[in-house]
Amino acid sequence: MRGVLPLLTVIVLAAGCTASGAAEQPPPGMADRGTAVTTAKPTRQDLTNKVSLGGKVALGPTFGLVAPVDGEVRYLDVKASTSTPTKPTKVANIWAGGKATAIEVPAGAVFAGRLVDDHSKVTAGMPIVSARQVGYGIVADIDGAQAYQVSDTLQSVTAQIKSGPGPFPCTVLGTLAALPAGTIPEPKAPVVNPSATAPAVAPTQVAQQPSEATGMRLVCAGPADVKLINGAAATVEIITAKAAGALVLPVEAVAGSQGKGQVEVVKADQSREVREVQLGITDGKVIEIKSGLTGEETVAVPGPNIPSVKGGGAGPGENNGPVVVSS
Repeated sequence: MRGVLPLLTVIVLAAGCTASGAAEQPPPGMADRGTAVTTAKPTRQDLTNKVSLGGKVALGPTFGLVAPVDGEVRYLDVKASTSTPTKPTKVANIWAGGKATAIEVPAGAVFAGRLVDDHSKVTAGMPIVSARQVGYGIVADIDGAQAYQVSDTLQSVTAQIKSGPGPFPCTVLGTLAALPAGTIPEPKAPVVNPSATAPAVAPTQVAQQPSEATGMRLVCAGPADVKLINGAAATVEIITAKAAGALVLPVEAVAGSQGKGQVEVVKADQSREVREVQLGITDGKVIEIKSGLTGEETVAVPGPNIPSVKGGGAGPGENNGPVVVSS
């Protein structure tokens, strides 16, 4: 019995040492902390920034017209149309430096309301007039995530009616911004001539219905020979920008926003350097690098983490992800 106890003690101690030693060894196949496991190199390719929107056919859709310059808006009294206008309708002037710039509702549409007060100071790009398309149009809503992917400088817009005609070019009407409710002033009372033998009779006027508020959306009109049905579902594809031979990286390799970003360059000795880059357009898979890289670098995937800033930004250990910016 005396010989058994020392033997058991030796076995237990040996087992304890073996377990402790095994715990101290790194798991097989794991790289040292800080080692770049996944990398990518910039490449060059033609790039097109496309955005697809869901929409529908609508009868008499409302769209907005913006101020082309900074200045003071002065509205004109606009009579209600009794038929589809075949030429533009002048509805306001923007006065700046003693010069007036006319605001006209395009042919095929009618005036639907004032969006700011008369004699207001306005800035270029601000919606100031609403108009209503006579006939069919296609309306596609734009959510907040798409707001900065889509701009007023659209290269082309194509529409496809679900189980119907298309694809066909669709002409954008007005601005993409959300619109407040329009207002239409009451018509002025006729001036009565005291010396007249008969009372003045006011001409009959057609009642004008002001436009309602809208969310941010795109309104476009298809060719006249395309048959549209009110309420039919549609898909609208927008090309906002193109770049030939662009230097690109996978979107996962880039962090940043509003055209500015960062990548993490992996050097030959496996050390890393965070590099500032200027971002361009993206197709959702790769993103254009306008400046900051030569194209010979190797970058880490995923991209660097950007510390949080007061009021927003990515938090520690988080990546802002790719940015989509139309050039």
